[in-house]
Amino acid sequence: MGLTNNDIFKKLRVALKLRDDDIVKICALVDFKISKSELGAFFRKEDHPKYMECGDQILRNFLNGLVIHLRGPMPKKEDKQLPAKK
Repeated sequence: MGLTNNDIFKKLRVALKLRDDDIVKICALVDFKISKSELGAFFRKEDHPKYMECGDQILRNFLNGLVIHLRGPMPKKEDKQLPAKK
């Protein structure tokens, strides 16, 4: 069986040495609110009664926030004005 979203989330957390506070702040960068208790449910073992499966939306928002956290916000595109016709 392949990796689940929970496995990916756990591996990124360990590899980047992130704490729950860090993950909450990273998710906030993309206006996604998540609590520490919700995060704890994702990092539990599958047979634990309070285990919760990490959905695609949660992982996607974390990854998008992680990009901003590591690279910084995307620069705004400048609107190119067409030259005025005479």
